[in-house]
Amino acid sequence: MKCSLRFWFLSTAFLLVFVMSLLFTCSHHSIAYLDPSGLSSIHRVKLVPSYAGMQRLSQGGFFVKNCACHKCTVDVSNSEWFDSRYDSRISPVWTQENAELPLDVQRWWMMLQPQFKSHNLKEVLSKLFQIIPGENPYRSQEPGRCRRCAVVGNSGNLRGSGYGREINRHDFIMRINQAPTAGFEADVGSRTTHHFMYPESAKNLPANVSFVLVPFKALDLLWIASALSTGQIRFTYAPVKPFLRVDKDKVQIYNPAFFKYIHDRWTEHHGRYPSTGMLALFFALHVCDEVNVFGFGADSRGNWHHYWENNRYAGEFRKTGVHDADFEAHVIDVLEKSNKIEVFRGN
Repeated sequence: MKCSLRFWFLSTAFLLVFVMSLLFTCSHHSIAYLDPSGLSSIHRVKLVPSYAGMQRLSQGGFFVKNCACHKCTVDVSNSEWFDSRYDSRISPVWTQENAELPLDVQRWWMMLQPQFKSHNLKEVLSKLFQIIPGENPYRSQEPGRCRRCAVVGNSGNLRGSGYGREINRHDFIMRINQAPTAGFEADVGSRTTHHFMYPESAKNLPANVSFVLVPFKALDLLWIASALSTGQIRFTYAPVKPFLRVDKDKVQIYNPAFFKYIHDRWTEHHGRYPSTGMLALFFALHVCDEVNVFGFGADSRGNWHHYWENNRYAGEFRKTGVHDADFEAHVIDVLEKSNKIEVFRGN
């Protein structure tokens, strides 16, 4: 009799455990069977910004890892300021695929440096993309990738900083305009992977460096095509190099639509257009997983000058009204406080 009671008791207990387990499993996974349209009303999960294993909720409702870095730039964050401005759909590179600009972008871009002679933009790009690749090299993104990028500005605060070794450790090292490294390696590093220049600031580059042209007009596109072939164009609004020694396969053209996107959403129409430094920074924010910034802003004494200049009080470029250096510095500060970049402020 006692054995029967014990058997009945154990059987009932196992049955209860099974039923409760089944109910819990169904309730836990029920979201997978909801109407997908109902997921749009679910708020995005907020996660700690610097957590190494951070993930985001994809449109399908599953968590997808963005990168393998300790801190991934485009991970879900607590910054509504960043999330409301960042748009991963806009490519920073002008390619054959996105060659045709929206009308508002084309009008804005063509007014940056107006020309007397008009050019057929489609024909100009068609000829240019016969010389350079005209493709987006950043399209693929492996889940386990960690692409660490250093954006190196030209501020005098790099002098005596000793950042050279740290800068050299990055996968991509982006520099702007003249930016010499010879003689300054201890402070600015010796490696370069991307160099952002416009025609009037262009210089020859080693074969392993990507020349990123920032075009302000159709003539700039004609110039790069000429500089890589016939050498016919020697003047834009100033003298330019007739020939350019760079790796043709690594030449990239900055997308005017991306240029305007920064002007509209990030610098918010402060200044006529963003500086080359800001263009390089947001390029990095869209192609890199982790972004570290060096050599931006004034030095510790409040002076604005280039690290290769002996005149520590140079900085008249801040008074031209073309760029708003103070607002751009504000944008960098907010990006840093939002844990999207790390800023090395030097001396």
